[in-house]
Amino acid sequence: MSDDATPTLPGESITRYDVLERRGTDYYAVFADVTGPDLDLWQRAQAFVDEVGTRMQGEWDAARYPVDLVPRMGEYGLFVDGIEHPELPASSPLAAGLVNMEISRGDGSLGTIVAVQGGLALRTLALYGSLEQQARWLHPLASGEVLGAFALTEPDHGSDSVSLETVARRDGDAWVLRGAKKWIGNGASGGITFVWARVEDPDAPEHGAVRCFLVEQSTPGYTGTVIPGKVSLRAIHQAHIALDDVRLPLDAVLPGTKSFKDASVVLFATRSGVAWSALGHATACYEAALTYATKRMQFGKPLAKFQLVQERLTQMLDELTAMQLYCRRLADLEASGGLRPTQASLAKYHNTRAARRVAATARDLLGGNGILLENGVMQHLADIEAIHTYEGTESVQALLLGRDITGMSAFV
Repeated sequence: MSDDATPTLPGESITRYDVLERRGTDYYAVFADVTGPDLDLWQRAQAFVDEVGTRMQGEWDAARYPVDLVPRMGEYGLFVDGIEHPELPASSPLAAGLVNMEISRGDGSLGTIVAVQGGLALRTLALYGSLEQQARWLHPLASGEVLGAFALTEPDHGSDSVSLETVARRDGDAWVLRGAKKWIGNGASGGITFVWARVEDPDAPEHGAVRCFLVEQSTPGYTGTVIPGKVSLRAIHQAHIALDDVRLPLDAVLPGTKSFKDASVVLFATRSGVAWSALGHATACYEAALTYATKRMQFGKPLAKFQLVQERLTQMLDELTAMQLYCRRLADLEASGGLRPTQASLAKYHNTRAARRVAATARDLLGGNGILLENGVMQHLADIEAIHTYEGTESVQALLLGRDITGMSAFV
């Protein structure tokens, strides 16, 4: 509760509530044993969030992308995302998850920067790039000096991205790309984009294969246009990309990419990150609601003393603890090499759904104050809508899981 204003009128004894403090909620001590390098990276993520403070509320409100924070995140080492590469600092799946959780707890747009810059762009280069491509771009991406984008989704192909229509054809000593992409984070940032396209060359053995191309956004024919009017993740820009006969040298293709399955490997890895990100959003909402309930006075006592409020807080804690258990088990399975793609799908499916419920309950508990940006909850509620959809919608995850548990595909 702020005491920076002297009450002068009846009813003005409270000017605002400070509900953004970190409470360290961990009812089952799921993360109590985190030590060493994992704890160090987690604490660096916390330090970055504390450094940024409430700045992102203003950026989100104005729909501004604070690109100056990207290299700062690189300085904190927040983009490695558990990627195994000799030129990158080692990071366990648990540490990568904790970073996703903590950054998203601070702000969803920042969490998406981590997902795009590290989880998608840097991972694609580290897994599939040539030695020459990696020598030029790996460190600039990891440091945030150059912004990276991952261009798979198209205007007419989201959930069915395997049907992508962007094509790449050989023309002498060049590749020529033609097509369109949509919802591409960092796609209009002036950096580089990893474009997935289908090879169109009937005389080549790779005709019809899906491959990935490294495209500098300054290349003629590449046009990235920021998508306006978003009411979720407003402080990071997504782009509509037009590829109008973009000519690239032959070595622009990432040699490790041979089929759509290679893109799926990247998406599978980032799906785990979305589960962690949802946990971060839900944590912020629950902790804001708990703090508010202890400070907000109604009918002569704190909200926290009302039975219905205690029941709602318990419901949120129930959801939050389940999300934590999902994430911890996810990290343990990945560290052992035993994580299956559908297990990541189940975690994403559960956690984004649970995060929506926690955010909605928290918003309601805060009453009218719940729609104010300064209290965080409404911003998280809006941002959760985006992560609930990207990296595979709820319906797609359900169909993947349904196929796995029944042995029968329901995909059309």
